[in-house]
Amino acid sequence: MSRLLELYTCGQSYWLDNLSRGMIRSGDLKRRIGEEGLRGVTANPSTFALALKSGDYNADIQNLARQGHSTEQIYERLLVGDVQEACDLFMDMNHASDRVDGYVSLEVSPHLAHDATGTMREARRFHELVDRSNLLVKVPGTMAGFLAIEQLLYEGIPINVTLLFSLPAYEAVIEAYLSALERRSAERRSLKEVTSVASFFLSRIDRLVDQLLRQLDRPSEGRPMSAALRGKAAVASAKLAYRSFRRAFSGERWDRLAVKGARLQRPLWASTGTKDPSYHDLMYVEPLIGPDTVNTMPEQTIRAFADHGQVKPDQIAQGVEEAARTIQHLSEAGIDLRCVAWQLEHEGIRQFTEAFDGAHRELEEKRRQAVHQPAAA
Repeated sequence: MSRLLELYTCGQSYWLDNLSRGMIRSGDLKRRIGEEGLRGVTANPSTFALALKSGDYNADIQNLARQGHSTEQIYERLLVGDVQEACDLFMDMNHASDRVDGYVSLEVSPHLAHDATGTMREARRFHELVDRSNLLVKVPGTMAGFLAIEQLLYEGIPINVTLLFSLPAYEAVIEAYLSALERRSAERRSLKEVTSVASFFLSRIDRLVDQLLRQLDRPSEGRPMSAALRGKAAVASAKLAYRSFRRAFSGERWDRLAVKGARLQRPLWASTGTKDPSYHDLMYVEPLIGPDTVNTMPEQTIRAFADHGQVKPDQIAQGVEEAARTIQHLSEAGIDLRCVAWQLEHEGIRQFTEAFDGAHRELEEKRRQAVHQPAAA
């Protein structure tokens, strides 16, 4: 059995952090689903912008531009079309897994990250526009996002909560999920229709914390050496988040919902490609294998895991006390993880917005060229 397939025997699903038309049309996505155990995929503006540069969409852009469609309309048609095709490829898996896996994620505009009303409006629109039961709408875990998340889940719209960098934010997402279920339960509505994952971003945490540790690298009595803490914050945070997950989805409150068909809101490990070349290339995969989890990996990380990954069951539950000590040591060293999370959230929104706007600029240029280029005879 391949290492990728072994992940599923440990209770973890792996998803691909990339969706492209080339992958869909070439049959590669279908092959990965059937042969390599791929159980989900996410679309994002960054990869879409790259696909635009590749020329995969040129013919469609020309046709739509000459029909008078705006840049925003073309963007939406192309991206939604890809997502629909991907959803169709995953639909059998979605049904076979009783809607646990087989999802495609599509994010709302990052310009709406602090606009709860706008986020809800766009999420509802995407839900109707894509018209596939295995679509997850990505909503960022901002303050405004929390308000939108609970309401959208209450309405039965599947949600992938993104840009989570801290334990308090993750626990707030869990609370939003449970509250949405309880609201539906009070109205005797189905709970089995409610689906969600909560995406905890990892490598970005270590990158920023490591930078801060280097700036604070002044050994003094009673403070741990910063070098010993580098590259430790993200995995430690993920292990503590998983402990919170297990605590929240057990006990009387959860049991009252589970008996009515409620599903777990699985934690999803995101940003799992190693950014620092001096670190192990699978440092955000191997220690986080465990039941009821998802790991969304970039292409390079998937290839690395297939080549030399070590599959050991329930690694996520190992070393939790050590993880708690690591977080304590970081605090003692002068690292405020609340501030780290705040900065990463805002940087993440800015980066997503830049990618989103960049894709629109690229598309606008192609649209203008198509409008002014004479049609082929």
